[in-house]
Amino acid sequence: MSQAAAAPRVQHLSARAVVWYLRVVSCLNLLGAVSVSLRDQMRHHNTGDLYTPYLLTAGFASGLFALVMAVMMNRRKRAAWIANTVLSTLLLADQVRAMTMHPQARSHPFNWVSAGVAVLLLVALLVGRKEFRAKGDPSNPRLALGALLGGGLLTLLAGLLLVGATNTATGASLGDRIHYVLLRVVSLGFTGPRELDVAVPRWVDVSINVLSVGLLLLVLFALFRACRGKEFLGDEDETRLRALLERHGARDSLGYFALRRDKSVVFSPSGKAAVTYRVLGGVSLASGDPIGDVEAWPGAIERWLEQAREHAWVPAVTGASEEGGTVYARHGLDALELGDEAIVEVDEFTLEGRAMRGVRQAHNKVRRAGYTVMLRRHGDIADKEMETLVRRADQWRDGQTERGFSMALGRLGDPADGRCVMLECRDGQGELRALLSFVPWGEHGLSLDLMRRDRESDNGLLEFMVIELLQGAAQLGIERVSLNFAVFRAVFERGSRLGAGPFLRAWRSVLMFFSRWWQIESLYRANAKYRPQWEPRYLLFERSRDLPRIALVNACAEGFIAAPRLPSLLRGRRRGAAVEAQKPVLERAA
Repeated sequence: MSQAAAAPRVQHLSARAVVWYLRVVSCLNLLGAVSVSLRDQMRHHNTGDLYTPYLLTAGFASGLFALVMAVMMNRRKRAAWIANTVLSTLLLADQVRAMTMHPQARSHPFNWVSAGVAVLLLVALLVGRKEFRAKGDPSNPRLALGALLGGGLLTLLAGLLLVGATNTATGASLGDRIHYVLLRVVSLGFTGPRELDVAVPRWVDVSINVLSVGLLLLVLFALFRACRGKEFLGDEDETRLRALLERHGARDSLGYFALRRDKSVVFSPSGKAAVTYRVLGGVSLASGDPIGDVEAWPGAIERWLEQAREHAWVPAVTGASEEGGTVYARHGLDALELGDEAIVEVDEFTLEGRAMRGVRQAHNKVRRAGYTVMLRRHGDIADKEMETLVRRADQWRDGQTERGFSMALGRLGDPADGRCVMLECRDGQGELRALLSFVPWGEHGLSLDLMRRDRESDNGLLEFMVIELLQGAAQLGIERVSLNFAVFRAVFERGSRLGAGPFLRAWRSVLMFFSRWWQIESLYRANAKYRPQWEPRYLLFERSRDLPRIALVNACAEGFIAAPRLPSLLRGRRRGAAVEAQKPVLERAA
């Protein structure tokens, strides 16, 4: 192997060595926090003229700090490399100073071993520095400093109150108590260079150290949180995306949802294709297929993946079609079938036949009750009338959580969405009872965006509206309609069949259980009655071990789980004026 080829391998091995060192130290520190014998050993080697290797000291906070550092170094975060290099250099310099100036420090063989480990660690950090290229958010240091000052003050005050209330020794000054609290924040096994007039119960030491864990989590989250992307969708980006949709929008039924203004976008070098995504929890989550010319898709995907690696984001795609999933797979992503999209061809839909008898009867029942449907483009609705529709849609929303990301536009009544189609259902007295909104799918298709109805209206109202749309779609030149997405449809269909295996039946039972809250099974049944064509949709991911994280982020993005947020005073300003205009109102499923 040539010298040029060996250098990257040495850098990689050095970086891996640092990560594994931090992992081992984290385990030892956490064990020392719960094991009396190990904690006593660490306390002995943290006392007086003895030095333990870098970060090795019993305690929950120190163990967690080493663990987070290991995770961030494994993700190749540049900020983590800087932090470890600075801290290890300071510790080594202090140890060298002590061993140079104090003969008793040189007399301990353990100190020479500890210094050797510190030197090797620092060398590994310096040799592997080029491995740590992942960028953070420019606002991270400021956020971390604010969290450290505010949270540190609260932790110190809480510790002083506990020590003051439980201290049985006399003569302890305020400085001694502050010194003792700071020691317990760092470690349960470190007593410092001198004895303090503080004697408190063991639970006080543990309580202060646990409080420091919360402080550490807050500071590290602020310091190493992933940046959200270059910016949210701006006016220029939206204009370019609309131009691509005008030419290639018929390829993917989810294409129009790329115009959500809480997404970011990266274009191919030619500008003929784009990938839209959102960064949440360190995951760069793209949705649907790339927008634009399929020949330019690889260029957009490569730029998106390059950006993810630059910032240490986990790349993932939700809701990709088979064609899009195939192209993503060529770039190193693996695929998992997520579910199926229900698509109805207008010229093939009919209410005739025995299989449609129940649907036909329900449709006739609602029509006899006096309900009527109006079908028109958003651009044909007057502003004041649209405001009324938006207000009613908000009133009918089930809960406060906004749902939808890959298959929801997240806004209603925006002047830029004039080609969207609105269905309004009114009762015999002319009162609005339900509405549906569809986004364009190319020139001759529609894709469902929202379904809302008055909870006091008759059952079957939404089904009645869908059928009226399918029967009256010709007046708008509509040839196909994409309805709701059925998650894991194949599991429900195959798991109920005779001869289904035990794993498939068990998986179906799990989904049936969660359907009590998330309407998984009911959405499949609601769509199946129209006898649609089922088009599979896929989840794309790079590494299997990232799947739990991707699933959690996907659930947060879709609105099924509330995403955790920093306190408002610690959050940086979101970039992009388009964010202010993003007013998500609607969810895809009723």
